[in-house]
Amino acid sequence: MPTLTHLDEQGRVRMVDVSGKSATAREAVAQGVVTMRPETFDLISEQKVKKGNVLETARIAGIMAAKRTAELIPMCHPLPITHVTIDFFPDSDAHSIRIEAVVRIVGQTGVEMEALTAVSIAALTIYDMCKSYDRAMTISDIYLLKKSGGKSGTFKRPST
Repeated sequence: MPTLTHLDEQGRVRMVDVSGKSATAREAVAQGVVTMRPETFDLISEQKVKKGNVLETARIAGIMAAKRTAELIPMCHPLPITHVTIDFFPDSDAHSIRIEAVVRIVGQTGVEMEALTAVSIAALTIYDMCKSYDRAMTISDIYLLKKSGGKSGTFKRPST
């Protein structure tokens, strides 16, 4: 098991020093799923939600969240992110929307937390905009799909 890099020799919390690392191109891809009633899915798909365009609002929220991850998660480094995309994959049979975030950087540390935060906030935005129609919506399956760059190399989640 790897050593805990966020603790010093006395067990005190610290931010990891990445100053000795080389800047490399890094990318992380994460996903999440919002499942809802068929009627709610239809309202989103037909852009009939009273609060506005749900998916475009969620896209903006996800991008903003990726850029502000260091303000939300202790010990995350503030990063000069070079690219964020948020895409939506509606599934009419399951009445769900899969959210996928891609975050890129040329830097000394990875962007996995930024991608996961982007997906989480995009999902929460969908919930917020539609909760008056469907309080039973479910947010699930938030996880890292893949990451590349850095010393640890490439990770790709095995197919389930």
